[in-house]
Amino acid sequence: MSVDLIDSHAHVDVSDFDADRDAMLERAQSAGVGTLLAIGNGPELEKLGAAVPYAEQHEWIYASVGIHPHEARHATDAHYAELNRLAQHPRVIAWGEIGLDYHYDHSPRDAQAQVFRRQLEQARAAKRPIIIHCREAWPDCLKILDEDWRSSALGGIFHCFGGTLKEARHGMEMGFLVSFAGNVTYPKAQNLRDVAREIPLDRLLVETDSPFLAPQPYRGQRNEPAYVAEVAQTIANVRNLAAAEVAGETAENFRRFFGLGQSSGRNMGLPGGAPSHF
Repeated sequence: MSVDLIDSHAHVDVSDFDADRDAMLERAQSAGVGTLLAIGNGPELEKLGAAVPYAEQHEWIYASVGIHPHEARHATDAHYAELNRLAQHPRVIAWGEIGLDYHYDHSPRDAQAQVFRRQLEQARAAKRPIIIHCREAWPDCLKILDEDWRSSALGGIFHCFGGTLKEARHGMEMGFLVSFAGNVTYPKAQNLRDVAREIPLDRLLVETDSPFLAPQPYRGQRNEPAYVAEVAQTIANVRNLAAAEVAGETAENFRRFFGLGQSSGRNMGLPGGAPSHF
């Protein structure tokens, strides 16, 4: 039986893959990755759409656009205008990754919040769900989502989730899916595995966040989409399920959320009956 995997978050445009990008994508498909969401982040105007060409060239790849909280201090009106233009591209299915990062504070926190809120407004207008990056900023992140996003009913993805079960549930109440990355495989990440065990299976996603956070068997190396199988295996282990079941269920969650369908392209609703986006 073939494996049905979706890598819901990978940075395939970065220079880490320049030497072997085609081979890397072939390895992903050979590993069972049938769909990949290529994450686009700026803030430079020429990089805001960096993920789009890969979605144009490969029917199994989709793209997102957004300004990462690290780069919030650089955001200008020209960037916002370019994001509005890119969001209309038929292969752009999400807005992100966006949010707050208080671990590195590469941008001032007030600037991060301002850029976050501005992009929520844009994503709402474009009717695109959002991909959230949140690190050590959950109270503020959830407050902003409650105030500026909940009423949109568009939902989103908590990417590379590192919060608590309570925080995950808060997001799920707003229609969010919860995505786990390679760090869930690390020996000291039992807290993440505990959360992954409790999240309803129909709200889970798996990702690599390539080229970052390589799973434990490849730790210290460059990560790549083929390794998303390791994330699915780890979650399967803590839930006492077969890896193929976790892979298939998380893939179906992604397709259902984005209204992609398995083969017919049917528009299927979100878990819980909320509408999908296309």
